[in-house]
Amino acid sequence: MLTVAASRLRNKSATAAAFSLAMPFLLSSTVPTPPPPSHPRSPSPSPHSLPLPPARRALVTAPAPFLALRRRAMASLAVSASAAASGEVTHLSQREAAEIDEQLMGQLGFSVDHLMELAGLSVAAAVAEVYKLGEHTRVLVICGPGNNGGDGLVAARHLHHFGYKLSVCYPKRTPKPLYSGLCTQLESLATLFVPVEDLTENLSEEFDIIIDAMFGFSFHGTPRPPFDDLINRLVSLSVIGNSAKRPAIVSVDIPSGWHVEEGDVNGGGFKPDMLVSLTAPKLCAKKFTGPHHFLGGRFVPPPILSKYKLHLPPYPGTSMCVRIGKAPSVDISSLRENYISPELLENQVMPDPFDQFVRWFDEAVTAGLREPNAMALTTANKEGKPSSRMVLLKGVDKQGFVWYTNYGSQKAHDLSENPNAALLFYWNEMNRQVRVEGSVQKVPEEESEKYFHSRPRGSQLGAIVSKQSTVIPGREVLQQAYKELEQKYSDGSMIPKPDYWGGYRLTPKLFEFWQGQQSRLHDRLQYSLREVNGSTVWHIERLSP
Repeated sequence: MLTVAASRLRNKSATAAAFSLAMPFLLSSTVPTPPPPSHPRSPSPSPHSLPLPPARRALVTAPAPFLALRRRAMASLAVSASAAASGEVTHLSQREAAEIDEQLMGQLGFSVDHLMELAGLSVAAAVAEVYKLGEHTRVLVICGPGNNGGDGLVAARHLHHFGYKLSVCYPKRTPKPLYSGLCTQLESLATLFVPVEDLTENLSEEFDIIIDAMFGFSFHGTPRPPFDDLINRLVSLSVIGNSAKRPAIVSVDIPSGWHVEEGDVNGGGFKPDMLVSLTAPKLCAKKFTGPHHFLGGRFVPPPILSKYKLHLPPYPGTSMCVRIGKAPSVDISSLRENYISPELLENQVMPDPFDQFVRWFDEAVTAGLREPNAMALTTANKEGKPSSRMVLLKGVDKQGFVWYTNYGSQKAHDLSENPNAALLFYWNEMNRQVRVEGSVQKVPEEESEKYFHSRPRGSQLGAIVSKQSTVIPGREVLQQAYKELEQKYSDGSMIPKPDYWGGYRLTPKLFEFWQGQQSRLHDRLQYSLREVNGSTVWHIERLSP
């Protein structure tokens, strides 16, 4: 039964949540977390209380100077989040950008190759977020002789591993070991290095994306050959009216040829479609008018944020890049993915749909998908009016799929009138979904009781406080009721399961396993119950997509 797997998943999610709370500090602070003090006679935690994860525990037991540093770091991050919300983002002058680089590579312990690796990964992540494989596969990276060119070489390597087809134009190779090593890494991946003279006149015919990594914020003066010609080629591309008929142009930190503070001074420069600012946007980024502006700089430590009063947007999840400003409006009808997946064939699947589901579920867990046990539950009342919501699978075996909820909720009312329901699991990253249809019954009371007391105490209190689907005057009503219950059971005593809370089990009559494929020729295998020689068996058949 998957109850144990679901329990492990819940604990894993809790650990991940604790890690994400610490993530800004882990990624941006150079101050190590001190170990908690040892207490030889520390009491064991109560079986009904959740011990603090290590990262959180360190905050509680850390000495005062460390806590002061943490508070300053949190204040800096709060300022950044506030600035992002209000649309304010700090832009750096050339002098400030140079000073920050110097401090990062000095007292803050970074090396040029560390920063180059982080910058290149940020660029690759931003490109992959906007320009999806299938529609934008062929990438040309034009690299200059300095650090900006090194960022481009790193981005090329990551994009190769993301699945893009890479070509690199690197006219003035820097003989330093760092740059030679980056070239060797790309050559080992069979990346094509294209001399300037071998580039086709019409870059639109050969490439879907062109990454400009020629010059960064330290460049000044007039570009010399062959970079002047390369910039002119980008100028010619950027004046083509229909961006769908030309390669997307992505600039790393600064559009090459622009003044780092004043932008495209003479108005004759190219206009990139995407700008990936590094560390913080430079002043010239204020003149950027393209649809996609991203920031890559999840390595900026709190001392830099504080000293330069940087207001930067918070990074989502574990992403290495964050969009600045509003995303461009899109034609919803044009949004589509061209799925690439292994075929789902009848002779490869398990004869029993429960076994096939467990196989796919285990693969989703192994792949690290977020909440693979999340499922859409659709119910209908006696009049046939449907309603859907997301719930979490908490167990599965040959008897069915189990979840828990409030017996006074909308779904519970529907199920009391109409026991038929449907489940849908959607695992986007794997191009998979599973539909399950069947009838629903409540699980035995002892089963609900056992699961209720396996939940975190906070979740137990929340189940009592919430009269699900009823109208309340405000959030403060919930908070006050929760606070009162928290105080009532502060001694660690057992929290009783309310009568109005428990589980349901859906007993399947039909399964459908869906695997996305190219050109919408998806695989759909349906399992349905049939009577054969007096026995009920599962019958597999393929459905047209």
